Amino acid sequence: MKDLLERLFYFSNLFLLKEEVSYKRFLFTEIDNSKAISIIGAKGVGKTTLLHQYMKSLTLKSHELLYVSVDNPLMSSTTILDIADTFQKMGGKVLILDEIHYQKDFEKDLKTIYDFFDLQVIFSGSSAIALNQAKVDLSRRVLNYKMPILSFREFLEMQGILESSAFTLEELLENHVEIASKIVSKIKPLAYFGDYLKHGAYPFFLEGEEKFSLRLTQAINKTIESDITQLYNIDPSNVSVLKKLLVMLCASNPYELNISELAAAAEINKKTLYNYMYALDSAEILNVVGAKSRGSSIISKPQKIYLGNPNLFGVLCVNSHIGTIRESFISSMVKYNHEIEYPNKGDFVIDSKHTLEVGGKSKGFKQIKDMPNSYVVADDIEIGFGNKIPLWLFGFLY
Repeated sequence: MKDLLERLFYFSNLFLLKEEVSYKRFLFTEIDNSKAISIIGAKGVGKTTLLHQYMKSLTLKSHELLYVSVDNPLMSSTTILDIADTFQKMGGKVLILDEIHYQKDFEKDLKTIYDFFDLQVIFSGSSAIALNQAKVDLSRRVLNYKMPILSFREFLEMQGILESSAFTLEELLENHVEIASKIVSKIKPLAYFGDYLKHGAYPFFLEGEEKFSLRLTQAINKTIESDITQLYNIDPSNVSVLKKLLVMLCASNPYELNISELAAAAEINKKTLYNYMYALDSAEILNVVGAKSRGSSIISKPQKIYLGNPNLFGVLCVNSHIGTIRESFISSMVKYNHEIEYPNKGDFVIDSKHTLEVGGKSKGFKQIKDMPNSYVVADDIEIGFGNKIPLWLFGFLY
């Protein structure tokens, strides 16, 4: 084990010597020194970068800090418990575990490490991990952080176009005219918003637009072929069904979705379809609105189904509806801090209180007339008025 740990230290030091990404996402300042911390998010959103930045911020001796990528082939012959045991005996203090879901039953090892070792453990994992439903209850031990896709605000900030604080939903709804006016006085947000919808949700957009589609496709494939199949016990032979399902959903308007027809076209029964939707929703490739769930499956008919964020349309869809892309954007921005439901009128109800109707610049209030706490969210406008709010401004919620 000592020889194996020395090899892992070698890779850990190589990782630490990498050039640090200067831009730090908002989550970096929120992480504290709790004994066990999880960073959960979709593949490609920057979890490994955050772990690297956190390592760089520590003032520890080299033997006190160890980074391990759990998908490293060396880990196939050991467990994180064995690594942690040997590491702490050698004076280790902080153990960082990337892609922890690649070890089966990692929850049991984490519980043992927490209960018996004097180590801080920080780990990252796929969005598909559900710690609150894990085989071992970690909810009272692990401080969980969710890393979302880049917001429109972060997209602008990473490029040095605009520095701005984020706004709460209540601030945005009540003061959107003043907030938008202040931003518009500095930049033309609509000049950048279209780019964000196409290729701005993941930090690797900085590598260039020509590489973006390839990187995003690779992230989707790895999520489906590795994360989902492993975490939800889906037969790898059904990966093609999952991908086929995504392509078919691209061609469906959320208002016209027919679950029975979709199941028949995918050649699976409705129960299996719901289970697959749950897995894809957990991994943030889909956003299922309005369905009830229990355990690890959906048990009622979803009312709307979107791709997880607008960028996914560019790599999964031959044709896409602009209205669906707009609604996908709203749901991807709002769901980080709020509950989303499908209302009787309008497109979304947020936190059981605020109704949103989403559309183009000429969108009116006809569908939500006389409804309390209702707002039109309109694309292609810089500044709103009354209860009409620019679509792009919802990209400043975090």
